[in-house]
Amino acid sequence: MYVANPLADTRWDDLVDRHPSSSAFHQRGWLEALSRTYNYEPIVLTVSPPDQPLADSIVFCRMRSPIVGNRLVSLPFADHCEPLVTGPEILQEFGKWLREERDQKGLKYVEIRPLNGMQGGCLEPSRSYAFHELDLEPSLEEVFARLHRDSIQRRIQRATKEQITYDVGSSSKNLYDFYRLLLKTRRRHRLLPQPLAWFENLVACMGDSLEIRVARKNATPVAAILTLRHKTTVVYKYGCSDRRFHNFGAMPFLFWRLIDESKSQGMKTLDFGRSDLDQESLMAFKDRFGTRRTTLTYYRYPKEKQSVAAAWSTKAVGQLCYFLPEQAFALAGKIVYPHIG
Repeated sequence: MYVANPLADTRWDDLVDRHPSSSAFHQRGWLEALSRTYNYEPIVLTVSPPDQPLADSIVFCRMRSPIVGNRLVSLPFADHCEPLVTGPEILQEFGKWLREERDQKGLKYVEIRPLNGMQGGCLEPSRSYAFHELDLEPSLEEVFARLHRDSIQRRIQRATKEQITYDVGSSSKNLYDFYRLLLKTRRRHRLLPQPLAWFENLVACMGDSLEIRVARKNATPVAAILTLRHKTTVVYKYGCSDRRFHNFGAMPFLFWRLIDESKSQGMKTLDFGRSDLDQESLMAFKDRFGTRRTTLTYYRYPKEKQSVAAAWSTKAVGQLCYFLPEQAFALAGKIVYPHIG
């Protein structure tokens, strides 16, 4: 096994470009943003010597925390990150190296987040989530017909009637409007917000593959979504809104504009991301767009136990910080997030 630096080794970019299972989360920009924001160290574990093109490889981040322990994760804050390998046999070799690395270095755990499951038994199944994808290859009329009539179609029509406007781009105005809505949404759900620096670094590092769509009512931001793009897949990563304007249908409207524009750009799949299995309303919302729901399972060694990191990622900390002023609420997220990726 060899270890490479994906931020300095151009062979990683070549592999991501040509491998059919690569995603937006494999891109150098995502890894660079993780490094800049949280000081994680991206590494690529590979069977390829330094003088050969990369073949079978898995990308990880070394995460160091004096609070919750050191970990090796593929990849932090990514909904999924498929190992870029040719088959299950090679995973046995990776698994052997990872288990030895964990034991020798005293890591809390190693974790892989494959989109398509994992054969080979190198790590043990850990947490599972619901995963939603929308097929964009049917005609726009067919896609619209599959939308839930009351929850989605009529709300899109309501937004049009209310003259909801929107714009697309990663300008500073869009970014800060998005972040103010994110603070409102995270507080509403009693969850800590990601630090502003994370989104600033994503914008700086992801380039044209990142877009922010902001819906406005009379120039007031009412909803926003942040998406990533890779090859023929667009990924819905973050969404937020102002509950005072929910009856105007701005969020379904934004998703419909995303679908329309993605189809016109030749995108074939809209990745709606993961949902916790107890988030029934969120799963139902995604179902109503005509998505296909599957199970997404993460794998760990050793088998997951309730930890400080897991406890911090629940609503407990958000509940404690709910009544903080906005700046203190954002600061709490900035302090906690480096430890929970």
